[in-house]
Formats: sequence, C-alpha cells, structure tokens
Amino acid sequence: MNDSSNNNPLFNKNYGTPHNTPPFNLIRFEHFEPAIMEAIKRDNEFIERIVNNPETPTFDNTIGITTPDDMLERVTRIFFNLLSANTDDKYDALAQKLSPILTQHANDIIFNKQYFQRVKYVYELYNNGHGNNNAQQQRQLSNEESMLLRKAYEGFRRAGVELPQQEQDKLREIYSQLSILTLQFSQNLLKETKAFELHITDPKDIEGLTPTAIEAAACAAKEKGVDGWIITLNAPSYGPFMTYADNRDLRRQLYLAKNTLCCHGGQTDNREILRQIVNLRLEKAQLLGFKTYADFVLVERMAENPQKVYQLIDELFNAYIQPARHEVQEIEDFSHSIEGDDFKLQPWDFSYYSQKLRKQLFDIDSEMLRPYFELSKVRDGVFNLATRLYGITFKPNADIPVYHPDVEAYEVFDTDGSFLAVLYTDFYPREGKQSGAWMTSFKEQWMGRDENEGPTAPLKNSRPHVSLVMNFTKPSSTKPALLSLAEVETLLHEFGHALHGIFSNTHFASLSGTNVYWDFVELPSQLMENFAIQPEFLDTFARHYQTGQPLPKEYIDRIIASRNFNVAYACVRQLSFCLLDMAYYTINEPLHTDITLFEHQAWEKAILLTEVDGACMSTQFSHIFSGGYAAGYYSYKWAEVLDADAFAQFKKAGIFDHTTAQRFREEILSKGGTEDPMTLYRRFRQGEPTIQALLERNGILKDKQQQ
Repeated sequence: MNDSSNNNPLFNKNYGTPHNTPPFNLIRFEHFEPAIMEAIKRDNEFIERIVNNPETPTFDNTIGITTPDDMLERVTRIFFNLLSANTDDKYDALAQKLSPILTQHANDIIFNKQYFQRVKYVYELYNNGHGNNNAQQQRQLSNEESMLLRKAYEGFRRAGVELPQQEQDKLREIYSQLSILTLQFSQNLLKETKAFELHITDPKDIEGLTPTAIEAAACAAKEKGVDGWIITLNAPSYGPFMTYADNRDLRRQLYLAKNTLCCHGGQTDNREILRQIVNLRLEKAQLLGFKTYADFVLVERMAENPQKVYQLIDELFNAYIQPARHEVQEIEDFSHSIEGDDFKLQPWDFSYYSQKLRKQLFDIDSEMLRPYFELSKVRDGVFNLATRLYGITFKPNADIPVYHPDVEAYEVFDTDGSFLAVLYTDFYPREGKQSGAWMTSFKEQWMGRDENEGPTAPLKNSRPHVSLVMNFTKPSSTKPALLSLAEVETLLHEFGHALHGIFSNTHFASLSGTNVYWDFVELPSQLMENFAIQPEFLDTFARHYQTGQPLPKEYIDRIIASRNFNVAYACVRQLSFCLLDMAYYTINEPLHTDITLFEHQAWEKAILLTEVDGACMSTQFSHIFSGGYAAGYYSYKWAEVLDADAFAQFKKAGIFDHTTAQRFREEILSKGGTEDPMTLYRRFRQGEPTIQALLERNGILKDKQQQ
C-alpha cells in the first residue's frame, strides 16, 4: 500500500466514526478514483479465492461467503449517492470515466464460467437432486439461504454466462454501452434542469403567487446576486408557480421549458440516447432468449409477464377513465365561467384552475395548510408516528459526519434501547442535487462474523445507514421551511422506504431492506402516505408555526372531503406513464420511430389534456431510462392496490394499532427479499389483495354506482 493510500480514508474499513459511518469530513474528491480502483483489485482477489478453492463447492464456501471488507460496495455507495445529492462537473466527469470500468468488472464476474460452475454445482445439489451422497452430506438451507442461492444461480444465467462466447462478448458490449448511456441520460437532464431560470423583475408577473412562493423566488434571486425573483424547474419552485401565477404567458413559458427538457437538439438531447437504451435492452433480452425486454424483466417480478401488467392497467383504466374525463370537463367548465366560452384550456392552465375550483368547492388550498406544516414539526411528527407504531426512537448525533451542512444525522433505537440504524436527512434543493425525492443507503444491514473469529462465534448484526433526500422549500429570513400537504405525503412516502431499510433483519446484504422485487418495493412507502390525512395523526404535530394553534378541525374535515378531488385524473395520468413504459419495452423489433410520435401513440388513449407540439415526456423519464423502473413503472399502481388493501387492516384495528404494525414489521419490513413477496403479503394480510379497497378509498365504487 503506497503513501497516498495511507492518507485515503476510503482504504480502511474502520473509519473511527460513530457506528462506522462514512467520514465525510475527511473524504475528498481525489480519494474516490484510487479507492475504487483498489476496491476492484481486492474484489478480483476475493473472487479468485472462491474460484480456485480446491474443496468441493458448498453453499458456505461458494454462495454464503462474504468478503471481510466489501470495499467496492462501500466506496461506490458513497460516490454514487454523492453524485445524486451533491455533485459537480468533476464528479460527473469521474462518473463517466468510472462507469465503464465498473461495468467491465461486473461483466468479468458474471461471465466467469469457473465461478458459475461452482454456483451451478451447489444449485443442482439442492434443486435437482444431483450429487446423491454429496447432497445428503450438505446441511439444510434456510429459506433465506435458498433464496440467495436461487438468485445467484439465476443472476449468472440471466446475464448470459451459458451463451456462446460470441454472444457473451456482445452482451459485454451492451452492458458497457448501457452504463454510459443511462448515466449520460441522467446527467443531461440535471444539466438542462439547472440551466433554466425564469428571472422576473416586474412585480405584476408574480401576482397570484403565495407569499411562500414569492419569498422563495426572492431568496433564489438573492443567491444568484440579482434583483427580483427567480423561478426554476425544481418542484418547490415550478409547482407553486404553475398552480398560482396569474400570468398565463409565463405559465406557458415555464410549462414548455419543463416539458421540452432534453429534446432541443445539441449535446444534452436525450432522444437518440433513449432510443439506443431501448434498443440495447431489447437486444440484450433477445440474446437471452426473451421476446421483449419486458418479458425478461417481469420474470423476476410479482407480475410475472406483460399480460398481467396490461391486465392491471386495463382494470384500473376502465374503472377510472370516465370519472377522470368528468373531472377534466369540470375544470374546463369552471375556466369558461371565469374566462368566457371561447377560452381553450391548455396544460399550463390545468393546475391553476384546478386549484381555484378546489378552493371554491372545499374552501381549502395548500397555502392555508402550510403554516401548520413547519418542516421540523412534520419531521418530529413522522418520527413520533414510528415511535407509536413500532416503539423506535430517534436521537440526533452531531458527531456523525455529514456530506453537506444541510444534512442531519440521527441514531435510531429499537424499543428495547438497542441500536437499530443511522438515518440521514437531506431536505433542501441546491446546485448539484437531482430533483425529486428518494431514499437510499450508505450501508445495508447484514449479519456475519468478524474475519478473525471462528464459525461458532456469535453472529454480529451489522445495522444499516439510511438516507432520506428531498427538495423542500428552504427556510427564508422570515419563515421556517413550510410544507404543503403533498410534501408531507412525500416525506411519509420516503420515510416508509427508510423503515424498510431500518427494520431489515436478514443475513445477507443483497437480500436486505429494499432489495425486493420492484413491484413490491413501493408498498411500505405508499402505506405511510395514508397517515397524511388521518385526523389522529395530524393532531399530534400540525401546529401553526407562529401561534402554536393546532390545525383547525374544520380544515381537517375539508382535507378529508377534498382528498379525492381529481383523484381519477391523477390515476389515469399515472396509467399513461405505465403505458408509455410498457410501450417502449414490449417492442420486439428495434425502435426507429420518431420519439415524439411513438410517445403519442403509446399513451394516446389515456391523454386527458391537449398535447402540445414540441413537448416530450420520454426525454426526461429518468425512472425508466436511468433508474430501475424499466418495464416496471406499473409497480406504483400495483403498490397502491397493495397499500390500500393493507391500510384497511390498520383502519380496522385503529391506525396506531401496535399489533398490526408489529405484524407488518415482522412479516414485511424485516424480511427484505428473503421470501417471495406475495407469500409475505398473504402472511401479513391473511388473504389475497384486490383493488376493492383502492376503489373504495378513491370513491370510485360510489361514483360508478351513481352513474
């Protein structure tokens, strides 16, 4: 090890920090490349030890063996999490340099025939009865070990290790290209989002905006060193402007900026990039013996195949489309009552007139509620909800290093006082941070023994380091950060993902926490959203930030009364994204069609508003092109079916019922991906899920009966 490695904190697995959290106070940009290259070297040595082991392959010496320090996992988690939450041009350039190297390394492992032969030998011992006496000599596997074995075996096969060398070489090339293209898609989107600013200097142009939105825009301008107000395409800025700004021309300008991202031509245009991504994924699937990429993906999902996905989409579409069209007509009629019959409602008008109609019908809007949703109080309310449900507690620890001053770190303790997890919170937008909200982890949970201990030593439960990343409106010089009800739901959603990680209690990191089927991963998050409109929950924290008065009961009543306002429109809009996703990934021939035309044809039946020339969703649809939702966006709707069905159990027993929560923790949250998700769900629910609870929650059943 050279001198530079001695000064590189990433080389040592023992950081000397609380709970061995990443030493962000010591990590510098220049540490990452040498650490990742060293980590690849160590990983190769570890694989070689497995492959060259002269002993007969067993589960313990081939599948269940873990590296004493999985340096590559440790370092790349830090690097790629920072790439999303705190990047700059240097990090972006390094990511482009390292991604093909990391892909090449992953390919070298997954195409290692000697490694696969050992895995295959163990798999066949337990699954095909081969090996006769050897099979009897090997110990029985737990459910979790059997799942890990199956995933290891299928992982090699699904990567193409059994293909002829020429086709393997082609797959290697595809994986390398995809690693570059998906990263480029994401970086292009971030660059164009950051590049746009609507600089307003005339006070007339901010008329209609709420005081919160005006102050946030003024703060943004001040940070840029200019007078007036700056509106960006980040959600806390874009959303309020589209909802409240009276200036229709500026709403149109902002809408077009947002909905034409990365389709203007030039270096950041994503149209050709996404076409290549789609075609490479199709080629990969067909090399592996599947008709379409969706067929390939869905084998490892609860849905199983494209037909079942379309069955879900159709079932929901048929239930929601007529109510959705009725909702849009109501908004259009309302706009005519204000603007006259000649007024043509456009997409940049929909949020504006929707808000006005909602206010007229229910006398409520998000700005009336903001003063009662001060961020620190909402955070405490969410933490206390977890305490009430599960008995866990949260304690801030300023000694845990963080990667930005906005970030706070908490220790999470179980009901018996034992340490459970570290939780980071990162709430505010900034330069170099992706838009949106997400949960991630710097370390997964796992169980194992110290490398210098024997096989009879007790297992150590290594607890996770989980992070919540948001883009909420920053505090100003006169106000704390005040959330909308939708942002409260967002925090609850991501916190549900966090609980999935925090409660994990598995032996293997690759099966822990949120490492589950994509169409199951949203259940814990969407379940938590249900609490946002429960009066018993709101009563625990919703206080006016100035007066301390609780959220008035009449406001809560109005929230409940208005909760299904435009719910069918929202459902059909999300189904349109599901249709677009499935259209890209159910093609069985390469995509050559114009992207905008393809998009129009894919979701035409679900489009409720006028389509605008030049607009393109696909070029910014990062979920399916640079995220993990390719042929999987339907999972949001599937999880909504599950969460409505599951929350019906909570409501039946009482929303704070500890017994129901404990069963959810034990049967779902703690299990990760150790068992088939439908098995886990049936065990919790004691029955099969149906869409009945969702239709009832959304008022669709009642609406259909009235029609």
